[in-house]
Amino acid sequence: MSSTPTNKPSALQADKASVPTSANLPEHISLSKWEDSGFEWVGQVAPRSFERLNALLTTEHLQSDLQIKANLYRRNNVLHLSFTLTGEIWLTCQRCLQPIAIDLTDDYDIALLDNESQVRLAGEEQDYLLLDEIITEPAPERLLPLKKLVEDEILLKTPMAPKHDDCEMSVEQFGEIPEEEENENPFAALASLKGKL
Repeated sequence: MSSTPTNKPSALQADKASVPTSANLPEHISLSKWEDSGFEWVGQVAPRSFERLNALLTTEHLQSDLQIKANLYRRNNVLHLSFTLTGEIWLTCQRCLQPIAIDLTDDYDIALLDNESQVRLAGEEQDYLLLDEIITEPAPERLLPLKKLVEDEILLKTPMAPKHDDCEMSVEQFGEIPEEEENENPFAALASLKGKL
């Protein structure tokens, strides 16, 4: 096996024809089919198409599509999933409750290891996942959950409590707060009931 990513143009072009750039990000990549020849996908993805991310997005601002370029390749006999993500998502500022843009633009590279003995091949700085832990569903072919892995990385980059650098706490009051009468005894109603019994 070669230590550098290899591409078979005819196979990749055939796959790209079935997954055009306007299509949704594939849910899975068949490792049985692509782990040795390599796989590439380029396209735009709506942030709302990620189920877990969708729950965090604000409805107060239009969400633009994210640009994604994903690549499955082998280097030093280790399988890698790399992807470049370009774009931003809109969440709700936890201080002022207005929309806030979170930039997700970054390059991601994850080593996909068959077992822990390959950790030394991946390198100390390299992020890695064990294939046995991410391929959980029994199937005749090993399916890498591409969309889930991309969403995992997006969620890791998304702040738990997003806040603008300079905004004020939003305090909204609806109606007037009734003032209690000072002279009214809270037990007066009970006393009147006692007399009726």
